[in-house]
Amino acid sequence: MKRVHHRYAVNPLAVGVRLALGSVFALALSGAAMAQDKDKDTDEAADEDITSLEPLSVLGTRSAGRSATDSAVPIDIIVGEEMHNQGATDMVEQIRTLIPSFNVSTIPIDDAATLVRPANLRGLPPDNALILLNGKRRHRAAVITFLGHGLSDGSQGVDLSVFPSLALEQVEVLRDGAAAQYGSDAIAGVINFGLKESREGGAGEAFFGRYYEGDGFTRQYAGQYGFPLGGEGFATFTAEVRSADPTSRSVQRDDAAAAIAAGYPQVPDPAQIWGSPEVNDDRKFVYNIGVPGENLDFYLFGNYASRETDGGFYYRNPTSRGGVYSNDGGQTLLIGQTAAGAACPTIALRDSGGNLIPYSSVSAQVAALPSNCFTFLSVYPGGFTPRFGGEMQDIGATAGLKGTWGDDIQWDLSASFGRNEIDFLMYNTVNASLGANQPAGAFFVPGGNEQTEKTFNFDLSKSFDAFHLAGGLEYRSESFEISAGDTASTAIGPLTSQGFSIGSNGFPGFNQVTAGKHERDNWATYIDAESQVTDAFLIAGALRFEDYEDFGSTTNWKLTGRYDFTENFAARAAFSTGFRAPTPGQSNVSQVTTAFIDGELRDTATLPPTNPIAAYYGAEPLTPEESDNISLGLVWNQDNWSLTADWYRIQVEDRIARSTDFTLSDADRAALVAAGQAQAASLSRVGFFVNDFDTTTTGLDIVASVDTDHFGGDTSYAVAVNFNDTEVNDFTSGIITEARIQKLEESLPGTKGYFSFNHLRDAWHINARLNYYGSFYEDHLDSDVVSAADGGLPIYEGSAFTVDLETGWKFDSGMYINVGAQNLFDKVPDENPWGAAVAGAQYPVHTPYGFTGGYYYVRFGYAF
Repeated sequence: MKRVHHRYAVNPLAVGVRLALGSVFALALSGAAMAQDKDKDTDEAADEDITSLEPLSVLGTRSAGRSATDSAVPIDIIVGEEMHNQGATDMVEQIRTLIPSFNVSTIPIDDAATLVRPANLRGLPPDNALILLNGKRRHRAAVITFLGHGLSDGSQGVDLSVFPSLALEQVEVLRDGAAAQYGSDAIAGVINFGLKESREGGAGEAFFGRYYEGDGFTRQYAGQYGFPLGGEGFATFTAEVRSADPTSRSVQRDDAAAAIAAGYPQVPDPAQIWGSPEVNDDRKFVYNIGVPGENLDFYLFGNYASRETDGGFYYRNPTSRGGVYSNDGGQTLLIGQTAAGAACPTIALRDSGGNLIPYSSVSAQVAALPSNCFTFLSVYPGGFTPRFGGEMQDIGATAGLKGTWGDDIQWDLSASFGRNEIDFLMYNTVNASLGANQPAGAFFVPGGNEQTEKTFNFDLSKSFDAFHLAGGLEYRSESFEISAGDTASTAIGPLTSQGFSIGSNGFPGFNQVTAGKHERDNWATYIDAESQVTDAFLIAGALRFEDYEDFGSTTNWKLTGRYDFTENFAARAAFSTGFRAPTPGQSNVSQVTTAFIDGELRDTATLPPTNPIAAYYGAEPLTPEESDNISLGLVWNQDNWSLTADWYRIQVEDRIARSTDFTLSDADRAALVAAGQAQAASLSRVGFFVNDFDTTTTGLDIVASVDTDHFGGDTSYAVAVNFNDTEVNDFTSGIITEARIQKLEESLPGTKGYFSFNHLRDAWHINARLNYYGSFYEDHLDSDVVSAADGGLPIYEGSAFTVDLETGWKFDSGMYINVGAQNLFDKVPDENPWGAAVAGAQYPVHTPYGFTGGYYYVRFGYAF
């Protein structure tokens, strides 16, 4: 049943940066801004020239760009050089360092989330932040984060790691709801990546870095070149190649140590790796082309990226792993009879006291097995740790024309295409049901995902003295495709009926039933107005209507205002509604794992909520998440000082979550089969995505800076702090657990911020940053149980400071060199209290500042 949303009001300050090559116009739907009065006197014009030296953003407005302190909504503007000159080489890490309300953690063992790391703005999921490139909507990644540690479960966000920082002119972060201007996803805010527009020159550089522990060596090479096109046009190309060795912050698992003590050979030490995955052939290419004409401008920009990621999974213990080595908790060895003949004997793994029987005794009995009996202990006597990874390819392109009708009606017509594709791989694992007939090299291809989006926009805007009006249309088509895995990754082998597990162990392949393509179209229209009512008072509004073919329509609005009490002091406020449409992937994804349960093949499935079997247990078609945003701020700006303080509240209803698993009873199964649902005959448990819970996030952002001539050069000081608190207001018991509620509320620091010092004198610079992270909670291994007494694995970690330091020289010849350290004093969290006893992680694995310790690096290059 479709759900139709009607929200009426006005939206102001549309948060849509539309920087499409040079002078992009706001193209999403909203944000208009007043045009400068043409009759300003000479002094005012001179003031404008001075102001224009500051970084400007059109994010949140469809008129002239504004500096961060002139904006009616909170915006961070990070110049490309600041983003580039730090030790982090991954874009998500670079943003995390500079934006306190942006968080991302190392994802050591989390299936597909290892390949595209989920990031959180203001404590909300990755797909609650809209991503733009040159002001145009960016396509999503193909990964649905099934394991997102409560915060990101079920989300499908954008892959931010496909952009080389050398390509960026600036990054703008709008910290305010903007769905009324840009459409779906802009609940927590908007991040716009603005590309450089160089007509000449370029740069080439190399970067090398390593952790203090001696691992994680990173090599990165980047280059950029710009050349003119015609009289005023430009073409800028940037390329980057990167690779990173894996890291390990692991201790030996107690169960693996026990196996070694019992004489089991070939047990890895450590048996399980916790750290950053290996990254190879991380290639990025970005282009930005603009050709202005007398009445018509052409622009074209986009990217191509690819990378290979290789990480670890959980250790398969040879004395206990179910479906491979033992099916009775490690009491006896799992042995399969591969052909008719003598019955296979029982081989004990533990004595009556529960102690491991020495391997010498067990292996002697294994060696004496009849030829028609098979056990994996004869192949992998020390157990094995599956390796999981994938190959990612990302391509995006936007082309457009813009110009002016008459003297003052500006228009922008554009088309965008984006595709993100991931092919998963597994090796060093088995399909246990196949017995000894494993694929060559124990290599499996479980299948893949592909997200494709096409977007078309047409925008108009016109200025009337102190009033600016904008409007436009948008059409978007997207698809999510699941490709089936190879035969070995999905096969139901001959040993299945004897209790051996099915599919590539750790990540079973997508079967033919799961595979398929799911598509959706939507269209939208918006209007945006902005007026400078008086010299001191600015007001803006936006209204957007959007219609989706699967769930219906939604109308959202935004109202923004700013009042300047003096030249130096102002207040600003914004009120808006927003939404996030469920993606075709979330609405249609199906994932099935198979096991031999109670003498029969049984599947545990994540089914689409529209599936009749899911509907039997209460599933309904997904509807949008809806939000109400309020922000109130103060701005003070005088001489070289600036200070902004912005309070916000974000209420989100009907947030999407994966339900708990429902167990099918024999009666349920019979009723479903009788109703024509033959798939139910093999199902044991079923879960699905559902609109379930409501949250309220409140917080405060404080940003202050001052520029001085201290120490004989240009010296700046800056402080940025975010206070953030999320509360779950309503949920359905049985759909999400108390443990997930605690993760939603406490797994990110309530306070995060930094104090920075930047000094430039002639060719030399030095930058220092003191970072602060508040306390946090980790549900270790996603045990989904709050209390340790009930089997949970809670970790409560205190606050921490880290220090980053960099110094460098930029010579007149164009040569430059930077050396530095991130986490200079090698701060790591307290050791994991569950480390050796459970899975071998030395530290809490979702520490917001990472758990790999200090990192030193050097960057050198030549600019011309």
